[in-house]
Amino acid sequence: MSDQSDTTTQPDPDTVPGIPDAESLEPTKRTIAILGANGDLAKRLLIPGLGEVVDAARDISLQIIGAARTPQPNEEWRATVRASLEGAGIGARTVDALVSTTEFIPTDASDPDELRALLDACTGSPILYIALPPSAGRKVAEALAQIDLPDDLLIAIEKPFGDDLADAQALNAALADVVPEERLWRIDHFLGNATVLGMLGLRFGNRLLEAGWNAEQIEKVEILYDEELGLEGRAAFYDQTGALRDMLQSHLLMVLALTAMERPDAVTPTDVHDRMAEVLGSVRLWKDDPSTARRARYTEGRVGDRLFPSYVDEPDVDASRETETLAQLLLQVDTPRWQGVPFVLRSGKGIGDPRREVAVHFRRSAAPTGLDAPDGHADTVLRMSLKGGAVHLDLIVTGADDVDGLRRVELEADPGAATLSAYAQVLAGLLQENTLLSVRGDIAEQCWRIVTPVVTAWAAGETPLEEYEAGSAGPTDW
Repeated sequence: MSDQSDTTTQPDPDTVPGIPDAESLEPTKRTIAILGANGDLAKRLLIPGLGEVVDAARDISLQIIGAARTPQPNEEWRATVRASLEGAGIGARTVDALVSTTEFIPTDASDPDELRALLDACTGSPILYIALPPSAGRKVAEALAQIDLPDDLLIAIEKPFGDDLADAQALNAALADVVPEERLWRIDHFLGNATVLGMLGLRFGNRLLEAGWNAEQIEKVEILYDEELGLEGRAAFYDQTGALRDMLQSHLLMVLALTAMERPDAVTPTDVHDRMAEVLGSVRLWKDDPSTARRARYTEGRVGDRLFPSYVDEPDVDASRETETLAQLLLQVDTPRWQGVPFVLRSGKGIGDPRREVAVHFRRSAAPTGLDAPDGHADTVLRMSLKGGAVHLDLIVTGADDVDGLRRVELEADPGAATLSAYAQVLAGLLQENTLLSVRGDIAEQCWRIVTPVVTAWAAGETPLEEYEAGSAGPTDW
């Protein structure tokens, strides 16, 4: 049985102090030069996200320059930009404005002279957006270090931030030789998710929740992001990455940090990032045991109306890599607030009826004699959807028709649709020069530190690669 109420609230991220929003952007002329502009990410997410921001803040002047090693005629590039924007439903005025000024400049991202020419072509304050693999990002930084750079240059770089901890540290060091941290954005679009941002308001804006947000009251925390989707043509990337690196090492550890961190003095980049880094520094595998992490990949099955082949039979997949499509971590947070509380992080592809939520399980209260708890227990669970931002609170109450029995009811609050998509929200922060939704360098390194024992164990074959049928909830004993 489900009851609905508006008594539990979650603020719209656009209204939380310190969080960037498109409407607050001051009139500025900027040029964003995209290295890797011919890639899927630029067409599918980046260009539409920029269009959203310009649509919402019409007084911003933005020029987009596409850059890649392979030359492309300007007219062909403009057609690509137009198709990308129109396919995302961007307004005609914004589409025409962005297409009229965009151009394509062939650029070897590792060549200092060609990077200088690219920056010289920027007519507004330049943003260099590195949408390239981690190894290429480091080469870009090393090339930039050899040239004189504009004083107002901003740099954005897409995840993953390195391929492992050592690589992330080397990448951070190379970038630090080029620009200071406050002019560098490590892009993780998950930070623009309404629920991720709303966690700040939910936790610190509700006295009742904050008072019970600790090990004394909470038994377990689950952070889950399963998907019905499969590879969707991205096998060349995904088969070398897998669920652990693609989702848990970055996105879900960001959610864990905001869920478990201590209260910041203010919602500013420095305060929030300090608290995130602090709590991630206390995170480790449950009992330091890599065997508590599990991995699996899907076999043939049906997800809704779609028939999935076995992962190993998908085009561009190398079965010998043993890439996982489902990963689960069991973590502990060694702070007084969370002592002994397990945090479960899980993400997978090809999952039927997927769960995408943060589920906070409060400890059971023993019902007094004479009250029969439903299903033998009386759980209170707070669920925050990672897809849409709705908040659900499962409570145990006395039944209206049976005063001797307990029943479960659900309170639900929906903050409504966000003004911008998650990707556009992060890009608004970049254009506003607000680093709150950027991943700070030490945070990126902590995320790699946490998963390194698992990466090592899996590479050595110490953890079995299990299987699950596509369309199922995963292995039956997970």
